[in-house]
Amino acid sequence: MPIKSGGPKHVLVWNQPGLVSEDEPKQPKGWFGTRHVVTAMLFLGMANAYTMRTNMSVAIVAMVNQTALPKLDEVVTDECGTGSFEEFTNRSSHHGKEGTFVWTTGEQAYILSAFFYGYCITQIPCGILAKKYGAKWFLGGGMLINSVFGLLVPIAAEYGKISLILVRLIQGLGEGPIVPCTHAMLAKWIPPNERSRMGAIVYAGAQFGTVISMPLSGILSDSDFFGGWPSIFYFFGIASAIWCVFFMWLVHEDPDSHPTIKEDERKYIIATLWGNAGVSSPPVPWFSILKSLPFWAIMAAHCGQNYGYETLMTELPTFMKQVLRFNIKENGVLSALPYLAMWAFSVSSSCLADALITSKRLSHTTTRKIAQGIGSCFMSEHFHLIMMCFQA
Repeated sequence: MPIKSGGPKHVLVWNQPGLVSEDEPKQPKGWFGTRHVVTAMLFLGMANAYTMRTNMSVAIVAMVNQTALPKLDEVVTDECGTGSFEEFTNRSSHHGKEGTFVWTTGEQAYILSAFFYGYCITQIPCGILAKKYGAKWFLGGGMLINSVFGLLVPIAAEYGKISLILVRLIQGLGEGPIVPCTHAMLAKWIPPNERSRMGAIVYAGAQFGTVISMPLSGILSDSDFFGGWPSIFYFFGIASAIWCVFFMWLVHEDPDSHPTIKEDERKYIIATLWGNAGVSSPPVPWFSILKSLPFWAIMAAHCGQNYGYETLMTELPTFMKQVLRFNIKENGVLSALPYLAMWAFSVSSSCLADALITSKRLSHTTTRKIAQGIGSCFMSEHFHLIMMCFQA
C-alpha cells in the first residue's frame, strides 16, 4: 500500500474490509522498534510538559511570604482539624521558611491560572495546523518555547507579578500543541490494535512528570541550590530543552519519512492504517457534531475529569501549606501521591483494555465506556478533593 511522504494522511481503521488472511499485517521481527522509540519520546515529552506545568504549584508556596499577608487574606479558625487551636498555631510556626513575595491569594490565583489561559488558546489552532503541515515541528517548537520561558520565570518574578503572569501565559501558549500533536503522532505511528497500550504509556507521562516534579520541587525549594525555588525552573527548563533536541533528532513525522526504520516495521505500520485522506478530506460536519448526544457525553466527562485533575494539581500544594500546615518537603511528596497511583493504574489498565479488545471479549466502545465509568465515578479526583476538605 504505497503512501507518499509528506503531511498526515492516514485514516485509523483496523481489520480493513475485504482484507484476506494472507494480506493481514504481519508483526515485524523483534520486540523493540522505531515506533517504540517514538512512544518513549512522546512519553518523555508529556512528562516534561507536566513538570513545566506543575512546578509553579509547589514553587509558589516557597515564593510567597504567608506571614506577611494581610490578616483578612488568611482563613484560620479553631474549627480546622481535630486538634485545638493552640496545637494548630504551634504547628503553623514550624512549617518552614517563608518566601520573599507578598502576593494575596487572588494574585496567586492569577499567576497559577495564567498558564491555562495560554494553554487553551493554542490547542485547537495547533491541532488544525498539525493536520495540514505535520505535528513534529509544532510539538517540538512549542515545548522549546515552554522551556525557554520557564527559565525566565525567576527573572520575571523579580520584575513583578504582571511580568510573571505574562511569562506563564506564554508558557501555556507553547504547551498548547502537546496534546493535539501527540494525538497526530500516535495516529501516524501506532497501529490501532496497539494504541490503547501505547497511548496509555504516552499519556501516563503526565502523571509521571507530576510525580517527579512535585517532590523534587519541594526538595529544591528547601535547599540553597541556585537560590532555592529558582532552581526548580532552571532544572526543569534545561531538562525540557534537552528533550527538544533529542526529539527533533530521533523522531520523524511518519514511518515513510524515517531514514532508518526497518522495512518490515514500516510495512506493518502502513498496512494497519487504511487509506489516504490527504488528497481530499471531507468537510467537518459541525452541525451533526453539535447535535450528537455521544459528543456532549464525552465533552461533559472530559470537562469534569479535567476540572478535578487541574484543580487538584494546581491548588493542592497551597492547600497543604496554608490549611494543613505541611512544610515544603512534605508538601511536595504528599501532593504527588495521587498521581503516582494514577500513573501505575493507567498503565496496567491499558494493558487489560488491549487484551479485552484483541481477544474480542469486548468491543472498542464497550471497553472505553467501562474505563471511563470507573475513572469518572469511582476513582476520580473529585473524591480526593472532598476527602481533603474532611481532612481539613
